[in-house]
Parts: sequence; C-alpha cells; structure tokens
Amino acid sequence: MLVQQLYTSCLAQGAYYIQSGNEAAVIDPLREYKPYLDLAAANGATIKYIFETHFHADFVSGHLDLAAKTGADIIFGPNAQTGFKSLTAIDGQAFRLGNLTIKVLHTPGHTLESTTYLLLDENQKPHSIYTGDTLFIGDVGRPDLAIKSDLTQEDLAGMLYDSLRNKIMPLPDDVIVYPAHGAGSACGKNMSKETFDTLGNQKKSNYALGDISRDAFIKELTSGILPAPQYFAKNASLNKSGYGNYDDVTKQGSKALHVQELKDIIATNKALILDLRKPQEFAAGHIPGAVFIGIDGQFAPWVGALITDLKQAIVLVVPEGREAEAVMRLSRVGYDNCLGFLKNGMDAWKQAGEPADRILGIEAADFVAQYNTGTIRVLDVRKPGEYEASHLETAASYPLDFITDWQDNLDKTQTYYIHCAGGYRSMIAASLLKKQGYQSLIDVAGGYAAIQKTGVCTADKACSSSAKN
Repeated sequence: MLVQQLYTSCLAQGAYYIQSGNEAAVIDPLREYKPYLDLAAANGATIKYIFETHFHADFVSGHLDLAAKTGADIIFGPNAQTGFKSLTAIDGQAFRLGNLTIKVLHTPGHTLESTTYLLLDENQKPHSIYTGDTLFIGDVGRPDLAIKSDLTQEDLAGMLYDSLRNKIMPLPDDVIVYPAHGAGSACGKNMSKETFDTLGNQKKSNYALGDISRDAFIKELTSGILPAPQYFAKNASLNKSGYGNYDDVTKQGSKALHVQELKDIIATNKALILDLRKPQEFAAGHIPGAVFIGIDGQFAPWVGALITDLKQAIVLVVPEGREAEAVMRLSRVGYDNCLGFLKNGMDAWKQAGEPADRILGIEAADFVAQYNTGTIRVLDVRKPGEYEASHLETAASYPLDFITDWQDNLDKTQTYYIHCAGGYRSMIAASLLKKQGYQSLIDVAGGYAAIQKTGVCTADKACSSSAKN
C-alpha cells in the first residue's frame, strides 16, 4: 500500500495518491495532471479512480483532464450532479483498489454532496479517512458556501454536526485524518498548520469533535465567518459543469510577447497587465496600469479574490523562467484567458523607450516620524482580525480582501500611506488604487512588523506621555 499526500502550500491544499498493486486512485487532484501521471508511471500503476470529496470552491480540480488522460472513473458522493460523465456514489458504497477498499461515507454539512472516503487495508481494517472540507486538523469546514433558498448556514452546520458524530467519530482512534486543506485556506477559520493527524488526537484537541452541544456547535461554526472570496462560487460552478482543456490553456498563456505585441493585445482585448515580480521591483518601475500580485506570495488566491472576471484577458510581467508556473497557478483558480507574457520583462519595456510608473516607499522609522505629526492618512489593509489584534491608533481599517467595496470611497487627490503586515498586500493595494486614479500613494516598507519595532504607540498598547513625544 502506498499513500502519498501532495500538499500545495500556496493554496493550502492536499491531494492524495493511493496505490495497491498496479492500481491507483487520486483524491481531490489539482488542475495540473502531470504529478499524478508521474507517480503512477514511477510505481508501475494505472490510475483507476478519481475521487472528489465535494465541488471545491477555492480551486478548479483536475478531474476532467486527469480522466481524459487515464480513462479513470470520476466519482462524487451522494447528491452530486455534474455536467460531464461521472459516477454519483451512494452512501456506504465500496470501491476495490488492488487489495484495498475505499468506502463512501456521506458527510453533508460543508456542502450537501460532501463525502469522506474511508480507506480499508487488505484486512478490511480502517486505515485513513480523506475528509475534504468536512474535517480539518483543528477545525471543520465553513457552512455558508452551499446555502440555497430552502437551507441556511445554520441548517448546514447542523448537518455537519450530525455527520461528524454519526460517520467519523465512531471510527477507531488510530485512523489517520487527511483533510483537503490546512492553515491559510479560506475554507475554515482556525485550521492547524499540520496537514494530517490521527482521529484520536483530533477527538482530544478539535472543538468540533469534543463535548459540545449541537446548538453550541452551530453558534461557533456560524460566528466570525468572513465573506467568501468572490471566485469561490465561480470555481464551484466550473468543478460541477466543466472547464477548458488544461493543455490548451497553458499553451496559450505561455506565449512570449514582444513589446508591440503586448501593447496590441492590451488594446485589442482590453487585457489586464499582471505583474508578478517582487514588490520592490514593481515599485521601482512598472507598466502604467499594471496590477501587482507577486508570484512568491499567495498568488492564486489573491488573483481570485481581486480580479472579478474569470474570463478577463491577462498578460504577464513575470520573473524569467517562471512563466509556465504562473499560467499553471492562474488556471488552478479558473483564470484560463492568459494570452502570454512580456519577453525579457521590464528590461525590454525600458529598452523600447516605453514609459514606466513607480510607487513611492518610505522606511518605517521615517513613516512613524510623519505619523506622529498627526497629519497623515494611513490605510491598514490587513485582515479585520489582524487589525483588531493590534493597530496604529489613528489608522483606519481598509482590508485588501474587500478593496472593491471601498476603493471609490476615498479622496483620490489626497496622499495615503499604506501598510499591511510585511509589504506584500500593501503593494497589491497600492497598484489597484493607482489603477483607479489615486494620485499619491506611499508604501510603508516592511509593513506593520517594521512599524512595531520602532516602539510607536498602538491602540492595544499603553504608552507613557514621553513615548508619545
């Protein structure tokens, strides 16, 4: 028996490869199919099944392309209806994989079709469960993504409570829990950084499996949930109805464009210029109108949160050698209309004599000196929870997650100092605001972490009168 977790940190997502003999199964695959084909080839196996725990909202799954390449059956749990050929399993149904058995446990709550897959070894002993978004390490899935006219998030939370107690908690304590996500995913609130655990440990440490009443569970699960990113519903729809061929998407997006070709595509297709370099590089010089979302951060989730049209034509300014990676990561969240990248990047743009814009920056100590005059406007673009934990006394909360809600509410002629935690999100915000016509934006280098090191007074920290001077 071979069980391998393929964890993708930028999406905080876990896919799984299971093999017995010369037969293999993949659970919750990402869009790019090659890693699974490579695993099967390296181990002399054929992929027989592709199991999906539910219609994922935070990424486009790879079931269609992987099935086309392998002939494997795509399997969803009860209540799933798809726009492509798939098998809707029934609760308790068993699938043979070599000497192993994969059993369907219908666990609605996160969504109505949510299913946990129980792996039984050659002796029919429970070995591991693949819980999708039903059970995370330290948490459970949010119940607000599958609300329908006749269902509330409280209804779904109640279903999840029952699923956990009726289907998962009766399993042996030594069963390994393999979830679909870890810390950093927006599919839950307080997930652990650990990516697997035993069920026994989770019964001791996860509130959702503890001595909690149904009403208390529902209240806990439905409190403090941030609105889902706008792309979640769109990705879920793609996973349910189907999407474009991955090879075609990557071929189109990996086209090298000369400067004039890039300009023509921007003019003809109203393409968005997406700059994936480091924040400091973007600040020093970028194509006018470009949006910064660095490839070294949580690139795909931020694209999904901030670019509202999945069909938006996109051209890239990307670090050399990472063009294919960029197109792949865009495709993971359904942005399949990348039309190419600028060959030789900003060097080519400058050599062609084209104009470039800049974002001004300021060191934390200099910013604090300005801040202490009481005359500057500060935008804190961290998440609400980060702001509530600690913030500058007079800084207003303007979360990047919701920038489309507030970007038109400020005076575009005023000067704004922008900070996040470390400098990545503030540069994204600055680029988006500049594109909207804001004339004077200053990014605080190092973000709130650097600001705090100066000893500046914050709303959560008492300061002596001398410290304020």
